Amino acid sequence: MGYPAISDLQSGMDYLSQLSLANPIVAEQQLMYFVDSMIMSPPSSGVLLALLEQARAPMCFVEEEMARRYHNRALPLANEEESCFQQVVAAWRKMGKAYALCARLAEPDSSNAQYVSMMATILHRCLYYTGMVILEHYRARRDLPHGIWLDLHGYYETAEEWGIAYTPVEDALENSLQATHCAAAYTTLLLIDIASPYSNSVRNLNLIRRWAGIWAPLVSIHQLDDDLEVPAYVVELMKDLPLHPTAVSDEPSKDIRRLDTTRLGLQINHMLSQLRQRVTPSQLGLGEETSGYVITLLDHLARPWTQSASPRRFRRFATEGVAKVAVGFEAIHFCVSGKDFEQPDSAAAFSRGEFDQLFTFGERVDSEQVPAIKSIISYPVDEWSVINHSANGFRLGRSCAGMRISHGQLMALCPHDGDHFLLVQASWLMQEEDGGLLVGVATLPGMPTGIAVRIAALKVGNNERYVRAFLLPPVPAIKEEGSIVLPPGMYHASRILDVSLGDETVSQLRMSHVIQRGADYDRISYEVI
Repeated sequence: MGYPAISDLQSGMDYLSQLSLANPIVAEQQLMYFVDSMIMSPPSSGVLLALLEQARAPMCFVEEEMARRYHNRALPLANEEESCFQQVVAAWRKMGKAYALCARLAEPDSSNAQYVSMMATILHRCLYYTGMVILEHYRARRDLPHGIWLDLHGYYETAEEWGIAYTPVEDALENSLQATHCAAAYTTLLLIDIASPYSNSVRNLNLIRRWAGIWAPLVSIHQLDDDLEVPAYVVELMKDLPLHPTAVSDEPSKDIRRLDTTRLGLQINHMLSQLRQRVTPSQLGLGEETSGYVITLLDHLARPWTQSASPRRFRRFATEGVAKVAVGFEAIHFCVSGKDFEQPDSAAAFSRGEFDQLFTFGERVDSEQVPAIKSIISYPVDEWSVINHSANGFRLGRSCAGMRISHGQLMALCPHDGDHFLLVQASWLMQEEDGGLLVGVATLPGMPTGIAVRIAALKVGNNERYVRAFLLPPVPAIKEEGSIVLPPGMYHASRILDVSLGDETVSQLRMSHVIQRGADYDRISYEVI
């Protein structure tokens, strides 16, 4: 692609003014050329910094558009999605590399206020773009690359050594109303990490990132003092680790830091108090979400962001064995019920086997062949290694081969030590560097029964077809009411459902409230009519 050379401020500004932003793929290629050309033949430090600052907004827009192609996608990513992920990560790495080059080209002059301000800005951007590499891995549910935390710690430690960790820095991309600083950029990533990013949706992660950026200046970073009580969590600048629980052997050293999140805790409590007094999230600068949604997420963040240890509801046990897993309503229903689904009024409807045969062979199918066809219907079931388990879930792992899995998806799981399939939700999901998958699943309470449901007719005669669903009985021991699991879109408060358990009888249930909502299902409480 024949792009003009970028040799000075004017040629760079002219180039940026002609970006094809309406076509993000083309614009991304243009921006990569822009950054590559300046890394290969850099202008002076001041010009390079000015041009990189001008490129930040279009770069952010273009890469966010590219990232939409793989956010909220099932894992492992398809080839095109994987390609977009690699391009976005490469873009953030190049921006960090270009800003680091600015620092190397600059003439040191620590007595010059302008030089000090420039170095604070450069280090802030290095922290920002290293952080974007980390964030993008979280949003794509990918294991972090080796050494990435050491890179982040290194930029922060440099800012500390130069005495500019808290020097004000303008960042219009994140907050145009107030200045930020290197310590805040660093803290933002530590806060995002301790919020359990692989168990959050991309929607939640974007809110967590926004709030962490706004409130990070409330957190201060300190060296450990001998006379202070050892904190619950520390950062070790010489280790490739984020904020982590303090080891018994940890003693005060020059590379250990603690976070003081006292003011952050007060801010969260203040926000929750305002929200419960019917102040809207948008009035508080928390986004355009509903109050209930924001309150739930803030409650979830309160413990990790105040560094309070979150007690486990159930103890985990290391385990070895193989669990069988199926995904998709059809496969799950087959595994739970042990037979293929048929319309209760089957005289007027095709079974799945008949439909498949008609779709393939048209009118040549002899209806007498259908029983033989039904017997060979099967659904794929993957085998996963059980890593550990607790009373309410499992941690599983497998190689890259197998069905794709989405965060929040409904799954059927037959445990390594059981004979029956349970309903579970993928509550934690990550792809490792070698392509293998790790998933944490939470069990839906009760032993499921495969049922058929349809929306009840207001008048006599109902031609509505039944769909697959599941009935979960009450579990009084853990105070769980009975519920039904439905495909999304069927729930409506007080709506009545016809329910068939596979024989001639049809019962009716009235839906009450949503207990749980996943990527491809709703779990609803009910009352029998």
